[in-house]
Amino acid sequence: MKDNPAVSINEIFYSIQGEAKNSGRPTVFIRTAGCPFRCSYCDTEYAFTEGNNIRINEIISKVKSFKTNFVTVTGGEPLAQKNIILLLDTLVDNSFNVSIETSGLVDISAIPKNVEIVMDIKTPTSNESSKNIDNNLTAIKKTDVIKFVIGNEDDYKWSKKFITKNNLEHFENIFFSPVHDDLKISSIADWILKDKLNVTLQLQLHKYIWGNERGR
Repeated sequence: MKDNPAVSINEIFYSIQGEAKNSGRPTVFIRTAGCPFRCSYCDTEYAFTEGNNIRINEIISKVKSFKTNFVTVTGGEPLAQKNIILLLDTLVDNSFNVSIETSGLVDISAIPKNVEIVMDIKTPTSNESSKNIDNNLTAIKKTDVIKFVIGNEDDYKWSKKFITKNNLEHFENIFFSPVHDDLKISSIADWILKDKLNVTLQLQLHKYIWGNERGR
């Protein structure tokens, strides 16, 4: 690679994808360092300050060593990284199946079209919901994922209104995820069934396997 800039990386690890459409698949995770936001339920605060600049070609070599086609770029907030789009393009050029986990708080329009976006719309308990960017919904593709992390019943009701307000009732890939250890999975399941809501209930599968163990 002639132009080989670096990206600030917190960790690169191999695990089971715990969320969204590829839940259960062995996946390489590239966790970038740094995040301009401070969500109340963040479970990766260590990524805010811990990171090393790694050249993109070194990242690709590390990812290839795990012998899987599935790669997820996560954070922190990966779109806060200066060279993240080049990293995404390079992963795609190397024939990886690439997804990016990002918040609804950063412009997603520059993400390459063949990268699957998993966009987290921030609910009120995150303390960041006022910063959601509405225009991101015009950039989201039918194959992408919209995720809501639900902390309580008020979050659930807020999310339901958000879906109606933005005409997302027929969007196929909406996932509701309870804040781990804060909201019973049975509660959110009952609400979804009562309202006949067109969403998918998801667990953070990795946490049910390993708890909050870092690098999992």
